[in-house]
Amino acid sequence: MAMLASLISALASGEALAALGRARTAAVIYIIVTLAAMCGVGFLIGAAYIWIAGLYGPMAASLGFGVGFLVIAGSVLIVYRLSAGLRARRRARQRSADMKALGITAALAALPVLLKGKGGLGAVLAPAIALAAYAIYRENAGPDRDADDAD
Repeated sequence: MAMLASLISALASGEALAALGRARTAAVIYIIVTLAAMCGVGFLIGAAYIWIAGLYGPMAASLGFGVGFLVIAGSVLIVYRLSAGLRARRRARQRSADMKALGITAALAALPVLLKGKGGLGAVLAPAIALAAYAIYRENAGPDRDADDAD
């Protein structure tokens, strides 16, 4: 409730509008800085081309710059593709942790209701004991015979 009250007071005082104005100003400044930096890089590439063309000729400079930029593009693409598996594993790990936290939260929220119900503590402990027994069984069970026959 306190969070809602602080949000309402921030909206009423105009603080949210001021924050939005600051964010918009920062975005415009960053766009201008990015455009200026891109122009600077473009002129540096042009200057490098003129210098290389003076040394080796315009055809060799054009071919060199073209091949160089294709190598850069290919390298970036290869690194991106190689890191895709790592990113997918990281997302899966994060999803798993989120789901585990959600399950624990739901279990803790439901625990008082289950303990007050008809079954009492038995309604909570029976499934937990069954899961623990199954985990112990799976850990101690031998390898699957059908999987060996398929090889």
